[in-house]
Amino acid sequence: MPIKEASQKRSAIVFPKHRKVLEQFGENIKLACKRRGYTQVLISERTGLSRLTIRKIENGDPKVSIGHYVAVLSVLGLTEGFAEIASDDELGRKLQDIKLLGKQKR
Repeated sequence: MPIKEASQKRSAIVFPKHRKVLEQFGENIKLACKRRGYTQVLISERTGLSRLTIRKIENGDPKVSIGHYVAVLSVLGLTEGFAEIASDDELGRKLQDIKLLGKQKR
């Protein structure tokens, strides 16, 4: 098996269903910018990211770092909503409850 060179980056495998989620996320960011009258240039200046990266974020590019997405959300004042993602883990709680109930029966 060949060894990857340090300059080669790994990229996440994003299935079509999940790509659509990222595209919707990017579109939501683009709309939030437009509602505020923020241009890509302004977002770029405030985040220190290139305009190309801002464009990629608005397109939901999965190769862009999640930190860059958060930087843009911060400029928009939307990081609080981002922090709420996965906070209500209904499935995880159910699985944990099943496991806890199983231990009580022993």
